[in-house]
Amino acid sequence: MGLIIALLVIWLVLSIVGFAVKGLLWLALIALVLFVATGVWGWVKRKAKA
Repeated sequence: MGLIIALLVIWLVLSIVGFAVKGLLWLALIALVLFVATGVWGWVKRKAKA
């Protein structure tokens, strides 16, 4: 679970940096997609253990 939280934090930081720097908008979009994918993956893993 710690790995999933760490990945979510990393993707969130990368998306903020991407939106802050206009030239890195592509980074923000990739980071947001990875953030959502990691969140869904963590939710599915948690439901499977329950």
